[in-house]
Amino acid sequence: MSKVIGLTGGIATGKSTVAELLKAHGFKIVDADVASRKAVEKGSEGLSQVRAEFGEEAIDDNGEMNRHYIGQQVFYDDVKREKLNAIIHPIVRTLMEKERDQYLAEGYDVVMDIPLLYENGLENTVDEVWLVYTSPSIQIDRLMERNQLSIEDAKARIYSQISIDKKSRMADVVIDNFGTKLELKQNLEEVLAEKGYLKSVE
Repeated sequence: MSKVIGLTGGIATGKSTVAELLKAHGFKIVDADVASRKAVEKGSEGLSQVRAEFGEEAIDDNGEMNRHYIGQQVFYDDVKREKLNAIIHPIVRTLMEKERDQYLAEGYDVVMDIPLLYENGLENTVDEVWLVYTSPSIQIDRLMERNQLSIEDAKARIYSQISIDKKSRMADVVIDNFGTKLELKQNLEEVLAEKGYLKSVE
């Protein structure tokens, strides 16, 4: 029986790395970020709804969504953000469910890679939640380095999500990412062995 695993974490906890490692172990990855981009791609129904709601400035010269403009519109305005989410979320969910069901029909175990799984109340749509965990201080350091952010901006982004400690108490499986990429790989393989996805840990 194929399983659906919800993979989540916080900003800069290493979730994308874990998704890549799981892919190498034969899991099929359904990525919420990819579906979000597809939902408003050039010529899509989603994009025309964004234009109707946010005006012509929402579309850039290439006929794609003007992410900078939309970001400015929704970042500080809850009402506008909810309007954008009301357009994008149903399309994203439909795209992801279609992809998931196709993989399940083919007999694969599926990983739903959803950064805001808990924030959007999606934990009941998967069989298990696997969380990639590191400390908030490591998150801040990694995010500052990766996105060239000030410490204030890094903290603002991290604190806009449910805390990683709270998420870790809610998850079925917690994958430790305090160390190197090799240590993360070993930690994940221990989880896979424990869950019966690996015959033995190398």
